[in-house]
Amino acid sequence: MEPPTILVSNDDGVHAPGLVALAQALRQVGTVIVVAPERNWSAVGHTKTMHKPLRAVQVALPGVEGITAYQSNGSPSDCVSLGLLGLAGRPVDLVVSGINDGANVGTDLLYSGTFAAAAEAAIAGVPAFAISLDVGQYLNYAAAAAFAAALAGDMLARARGQAPGERPWLLNVNVPDRPEGEIARVQVTRLGTRVYQDALVERLDPRGRRYYWIGGNVPTGLVEEGTDIGALAAGDISVTPIRLDLTDEARMDELRTWAAPDG
Repeated sequence: MEPPTILVSNDDGVHAPGLVALAQALRQVGTVIVVAPERNWSAVGHTKTMHKPLRAVQVALPGVEGITAYQSNGSPSDCVSLGLLGLAGRPVDLVVSGINDGANVGTDLLYSGTFAAAAEAAIAGVPAFAISLDVGQYLNYAAAAAFAAALAGDMLARARGQAPGERPWLLNVNVPDRPEGEIARVQVTRLGTRVYQDALVERLDPRGRRYYWIGGNVPTGLVEEGTDIGALAAGDISVTPIRLDLTDEARMDELRTWAAPDG
């Protein structure tokens, strides 16, 4: 029986330390193929390139031998599409995106290129997860990579037992940046409430014309039990199951009373 094929991508770029650690750890689980952006695409959301050519060039991962890796001029979701549609050279059993440099919690998922790469796989019917490290002083990518390898094995086993046409698993994972042995447990969570502190910064260029930066303080979040934000605050790994159906079912009946009164 051939080992499973795992496609790895990210939004921090093909040479990011989180991706290198992830690819190395996933070799324990299956055959790893990397298709990742040639540059940083953080906070691009689910971008799909339609109006220019996509390129992919084979590269060597720093300090890693024996893994086929490509860098592309496309977005994270483009990279996953390239891999799934043929660049991987074989059917892909699992897509893993990360390890992102920084947490992706709550509504970060709407902006995150890391999550978009995993979501692209789910759209194509392939199980996937995105994994992020809540980067602090330790930069413990090794702990996040080890958890990713264990989770990948579990997801592959689960996928083998799924019925044809069943919705694939899509997970969002956040790992606290703690020293070895100090991560207490794994929590299955819901998305928390992210609090953004954006501010508009207005400046003048050398010719006196206005330009703007969207700046502000680092986002925070409501520390609530059962959420991804709460789990990280407790020093735990957060694993959140995600579905791509954004329908607000709880408000459908109310909407019919004013938007479709004769329906």
